[in-house]
Amino acid sequence: MATLRVLMFPWLAYGHISPFLNIAKQLADRGFLIYLCSTLINLESIIKKIPEKYSESIRFVELHLPELPELPPHYHTTNGLPPHLNHTLHKALKMSKPNFSKILQNLKPDLVIYDILQPWAEHVVNEHNIPAVKILTSGAALFRIFQLSKESRG
Repeated sequence: MATLRVLMFPWLAYGHISPFLNIAKQLADRGFLIYLCSTLINLESIIKKIPEKYSESIRFVELHLPELPELPPHYHTTNGLPPHLNHTLHKALKMSKPNFSKILQNLKPDLVIYDILQPWAEHVVNEHNIPAVKILTSGAALFRIFQLSKESRG
C-alpha cells in the first residue's frame, strides 16, 4: 500500500501552525507522509518542535511570498508583525497563489488540509483535482462571530 501524502497549509501565525503540527504528528504516527507548507520564518521557528522520530515523515515546504517593499521576509509571519501590516501579510499570502499551485503540482499530494483564513487555497487545490479539508483552529464562538459578520455584509 502506498503512503498517503498530505500537504498542510496553516495560516502564518504560530497559534494556527501549532494545531496543524499536532495533527501532522498524529497523521505521521498513522503512516502518512506530511508536508507542512509555510514561509521560511515560520518553518525555522518550529523546526526544533519536531521530534527526531518525525524527521522522515514530516517535511517542510517553503512557500515564497512575493516581494513587497513594506513586508520584508522577517514579517512573513504574524510574530512581531506591526498591526498596520496585517492586511499586507494577507495580501502577500493571497498573491502567492501561483507559488502554492507549483507546490501542489510538484508534490501531487493525496490531500490538502488548509486554514480557514485562506479560502482562496480551496480554489487552487480544486484546480489540481486534489481533495481538501478546511480546518478551523479557533473556538466555535469566534467562528460564529466571523459567520455573523459575513452575513451582515450580505
